[in-house]
Amino acid sequence: MSADTLAVKTVEERIVYVAIVGSWAWYAMGALYIAAPVVEMLLLGLYFWRLYTIWKAPELRPYRVPAGVWVWIAGMVAMLIALITAHVEWELGLPLTLKSSIGWLKGWALLAIFPLVGACLRIRPEVVVRGVMWLAVQTLALMPVLILAGLAHLPEKLFVSPLKVIGGPGPEFFSVYLYTIDPSNGGLRWQFIAPWAPAAGMIGDMIFVLARLERNRRLRIAATIAAVLICLMTKSRMAILFLVVCPPLIWSLSRISRPALQMGMAALSLFVGLIADQVLQIVQNSIAAFRGARADSTRVREALGRIAVNRWREEAPIFGHGVVQRGPHYVEFMPIGSHHTWYGLLYVKGLIGVAGLAIPLAWTFLEMLLLAQSSLLGRVALGVVFMLGFYSGGENLEILSYLFWPGLLLIGAAHRKAMLAGKPVGSDHHPRELVNYSMLSGPIASV
Repeated sequence: MSADTLAVKTVEERIVYVAIVGSWAWYAMGALYIAAPVVEMLLLGLYFWRLYTIWKAPELRPYRVPAGVWVWIAGMVAMLIALITAHVEWELGLPLTLKSSIGWLKGWALLAIFPLVGACLRIRPEVVVRGVMWLAVQTLALMPVLILAGLAHLPEKLFVSPLKVIGGPGPEFFSVYLYTIDPSNGGLRWQFIAPWAPAAGMIGDMIFVLARLERNRRLRIAATIAAVLICLMTKSRMAILFLVVCPPLIWSLSRISRPALQMGMAALSLFVGLIADQVLQIVQNSIAAFRGARADSTRVREALGRIAVNRWREEAPIFGHGVVQRGPHYVEFMPIGSHHTWYGLLYVKGLIGVAGLAIPLAWTFLEMLLLAQSSLLGRVALGVVFMLGFYSGGENLEILSYLFWPGLLLIGAAHRKAMLAGKPVGSDHHPRELVNYSMLSGPIASV
């Protein structure tokens, strides 16, 4: 079958493909923020329907839940427990507890449910990737329009969707922008379908990582160009740094078991040791340049982090404060713990919340590291895990999960492949039809 005519075979694949390819349409309606939770509920409902009606369609029965996915589920449930406990301890009331629980369902829950359905439902990785590639092509085609809008000084924000009554982190999640003005220097920045420019940089980085799984060369090249341009147009330091660091890092980690690489790294370590002072100076200068590129942003981020850590340690070390609170004037009234996943978790959910994310991330990193030695899917999933860890130091993963959920589906698929590694084809835990779902090493096979 032609690479340009990839067929959607199951209901779950159609839901995923339409949701991804339609991202710009959802954004234009101000509905992108609620699209991911809707997909989440549809796929979870389909999972349970298939689970309890296997006698009707045994060939579509869900696959067994991998251990790595169970760890994600346990971590996100621990966050919900911490959230409810903190609300009780701080006497925040039932209405706010319900509101926060719904927020958890639209945020942290996505980090458990999408790996679950990605591992257990009939969703081929190539369908997810193809949808992301077409999203990248659409973005590439719209770039001239967005650039001209900024140069022509058209209105930055077109409108705020009435869907904001549903509730969310802020009105920017339901707003439609053509471009934005950087308040620090008055320059143009573009945020595409994201609520702010650095979050759009994360989308660009996800496209960059997932493009490796696209077998259509022209689509892969176009998506890679789009990813790089997105990162440059957002002027996000983290996005650009990720583009530089990710390829060599994933290349090295995916070959760490090879003796030649081990010998090369040993020789490199010896050489670096001889010039350690010069290397350290270069690193320090690079960090200073990175921080100085947007000095005001760096100052606010660091101040928010200090406030979050101090108040977490002194007031709520175990379960946190339960809700975010507005910061003082010198941090521009930004919520305490924002701009950083770990500081936010400490402040809102305490040590329980930190463990709820750190343990699944560490488990998945180690499992994907092993899988990456022999599987392209494992290498791409390792790249997604690295992206999550990388951005956790500058963004709140919870409120941006509605943007990077396709990567979570691939993490689930990779956990399934890791679970099935070494099991005989046709066994109870390794169904024969799974071979046709492209859980293969190397480039994705034809469908």
